Amino acid sequence: MVHCSGGAQTKVLSFLGSGQQVIKDNLFTVPPLFETIREQSETPWEEMYKVFNMGHRMELYMDERNASKVIDIARGFGVDAQVVGRVQESEDNASSVILRTVNGEFTYSK
Repeated sequence: MVHCSGGAQTKVLSFLGSGQQVIKDNLFTVPPLFETIREQSETPWEEMYKVFNMGHRMELYMDERNASKVIDIARGFGVDAQVVGRVQESEDNASSVILRTVNGEFTYSK
C-alpha cells in the first residue's frame, strides 16, 4: 500500500526492488485543480506528476487476480477504484516508474 503524498506518482520507487518497473498507463483523470496549478505556475507535466498526486491518492499492489474483488469492496464504500498499471521486471535491471498519460509519457528512476 502506497499513499501518493510526499513523492506523488514516484513514491513507489522507494519500495521497488532492483530490476522492478511499475508501468502506470490507466491513471484517473487529472482534476481541474491540477490543470490550473500547472497553467498558472508553468510547471512541466513531468514535474507535476512527481510533486502532486494528480487526483490519484492511494495505490494497492496485489496479485491481479484479486484486483476486481478489491475494486468492488472500495466502490461499496463509495471510493472510486481501478487498475492503473502493473509491475514487471525491467529489461536493464533498473528500478523505474513509467507514466503513460494524456499529458505525455514520463520515466522516473531511482
